[in-house]
Amino acid sequence: MFHNHSKENVEMGFCGMKKLVILGGGYGGLKALLGLLDHQLPEDVEITLVDRNPYHSVKTEFYTIAAGTSADKDVRLHFPDDERVRYVYGEIEKVDTSNATITFSNKSEVIDYNYLIIGLGCEDNYHGIEGAKQFTHSVQTFSNARKTGVAVCDLKAYGKVSIVGAGLSGIEVASEIRESRPDLNIRLLDRGATVLKAFDPKIQQYVAEWFVANDVDVLHHANVEYVEKDGVCNNGVCYVNDVTIWTAGVRPNYLVRELPFAKDEQEKIIVNEYFQVPENTNIYVVGDCASSDFSPSGQLAGQQGERVAEVLLAVLQGKQPKKPKEIRLKGTLGSLGKSDGFGNMMQKPLTGLLPRIAKSGVLWLSKRH
Repeated sequence: MFHNHSKENVEMGFCGMKKLVILGGGYGGLKALLGLLDHQLPEDVEITLVDRNPYHSVKTEFYTIAAGTSADKDVRLHFPDDERVRYVYGEIEKVDTSNATITFSNKSEVIDYNYLIIGLGCEDNYHGIEGAKQFTHSVQTFSNARKTGVAVCDLKAYGKVSIVGAGLSGIEVASEIRESRPDLNIRLLDRGATVLKAFDPKIQQYVAEWFVANDVDVLHHANVEYVEKDGVCNNGVCYVNDVTIWTAGVRPNYLVRELPFAKDEQEKIIVNEYFQVPENTNIYVVGDCASSDFSPSGQLAGQQGERVAEVLLAVLQGKQPKKPKEIRLKGTLGSLGKSDGFGNMMQKPLTGLLPRIAKSGVLWLSKRH
């Protein structure tokens, strides 16, 4: 048999309604939902989507909220209005896979499931650095990005901002804040020898030159020892600053790290080729929570969600699913403010206005969809 459902699921009986619960309305969860709603579903399927917010957040644009260059409503979308879906908004307290239930910290409701899609995203990884969690701002959730935006926009003239981590998030946050507030002193702490070490050297050079031209101070070979309320100590030197923003790594949501499943060295759940947990094949994992050969991205989560929808359409009709087709990513786009950018597209490095326009186009298309 394809499914090795736990005893509890058998006792609940698949003769009644088939309850599918989607945890997280991010790229993975939303694409899985849309993929299912595109089809005629069996009458006995009940879908519930759980999210802390009553909207889909366009997470790849949170840096604009942190810099104060976008309004909230520009980076959120309504969930699909469809009578086949029930929405539950709340903070999840526990995902209990032995009893197949979801409990909440802010409401008494308990949700049970026969099938589960986990797309709970990631949170900051502070790597055990003292003071980092307590004294830094984040762009990992909508609520945190808002708080970061308030802190940055409230700074007095010539205030000092330090951004720890020079990957895609750090670069976009630094350049957007620069465009938003030309007066601020911005420092970017990069652990490597060059920014964006995962990108083509041409892109690394272009971004480095952009920072020089736009007066953003980049410190390479950074090694943050601890963070204080008004400063960052790096390689024995303590820099006084007003706001510190952390973009130096992520890890799966703590609810996922607590689950009793096999995980990789980044604490992501190991899944089979159907994106199922091998020990519990009625549980699917997508996005930042699922172990993958690819770097985490909204695009990856979305493609995984689409494939999970195809698998589930077969499973819910009692058929053996086809092996999902290979993931094919279209490249990565990054912005340097509103009119400059960079990206790897079709294996070619691009810089300047073109990739920035492409990024806006991708955002527009995803909103239209």
